[in-house]
Amino acid sequence: MTDPQPARRYRFGAFEADAATGELRRQGIRTKLNAQPFQVLCMLLERPGELLTREEIARELWPDGTFVDYEHGVNSAVNRIREALGDTAGNSRFVETLARRGYRFVAPVERIGEAPPPVSLAPVPLPSEQPPAVPKASLQTEVQPKLRSRILASRILASPEELPKAPYAVVQTLFVLLQLMYLGFYVGALANLAEIEDLFSALGKPTQALTVLIVTAGMLIPVRAFVLCAVLFHAPGVREKFLKIWRFLLPLDELWSLSPFLLLHHINFGLALSSTALLVYSPFAQRSLVLMGAGGGDHEISSPIH
Repeated sequence: MTDPQPARRYRFGAFEADAATGELRRQGIRTKLNAQPFQVLCMLLERPGELLTREEIARELWPDGTFVDYEHGVNSAVNRIREALGDTAGNSRFVETLARRGYRFVAPVERIGEAPPPVSLAPVPLPSEQPPAVPKASLQTEVQPKLRSRILASRILASPEELPKAPYAVVQTLFVLLQLMYLGFYVGALANLAEIEDLFSALGKPTQALTVLIVTAGMLIPVRAFVLCAVLFHAPGVREKFLKIWRFLLPLDELWSLSPFLLLHHINFGLALSSTALLVYSPFAQRSLVLMGAGGGDHEISSPIH
């Protein structure tokens, strides 16, 4: 028996590199990267977390030693890699520079093998025992909307690898302040129901609008208190728990982004509109802060790599 061939494809973050074809793809879309930078990228992916010196890269790129200024050539190849990955030397998410020594790949790398699928030994049912076939059109109708929604979400929402590294204290403080802001909205609205009822009187259905405000505020106060306590006390699995409830908080947070209009007795329309525009992004900022390490007890996600 011969040993299986080593994996020729690598997946890291939203990217996939195919060493056999020389292609780099981001979420299935090809990203332009010339031959030499791609060769250096494959060397880094083959040894993730390990130091790759400039001399090793130069010997691989120019084995006959004909290239004189190899340091400039290596630096240029690494810069092309960073441009393709959206990376920077000052805030490395993929390729880290070790001063006067070389480079190393710091993101997790998954090797995609090419082993054939295992042979199923299950008995083949007789024709009379086979289940009724599902119509192809019906199967596509059920699967395609879910697949499209997942692809759309992956393109709009940032993944942990696409977010910048930031000090833990910064992301923790910003996340806590956002939760306190929302609590202030809910409590302030419930404390000024008479004034808000006067504002809603101009709407077509003021009673229904006031009911929605009271119900959502009363429901979200304990939710925010839970999130705030979970993050402050580093509850186990707080990141996963928040991401699960985030999809349900999103429509409610977008609804409460209109809360500046509840202050029209005190501010003008333009200020309320600009504040609402900022608050529309707030749910996505909360998700990003959690992925960057807010609430994490070990601080591994947001602390820089040395």
